[in-house]
Amino acid sequence: MSIRKAVLKKLFRHRYIGGRHTEIRNAMKGFPPPLLKEVKEEIKNLIKESYLLSKMSTGEIHISLNPRKINDIREEIVD
Repeated sequence: MSIRKAVLKKLFRHRYIGGRHTEIRNAMKGFPPPLLKEVKEEIKNLIKESYLLSKMSTGEIHISLNPRKINDIREEIVD
């Protein structure tokens, strides 16, 4: 499974959509330490592609799935 798909699947499974968000470091939990740099880069790419929304909250950047792209996300994470 690609890192991109794994990140989207994790956020979808925990229902981090729209107003419900989590810190980037929480989204990175569970990935092997050698891949963490790649995971962070993929999260940045997903934000640029507007699959993820980002906002500052509690002094950290929080992310959530973009509800306007939820159909595209569902298609991408289907096994």
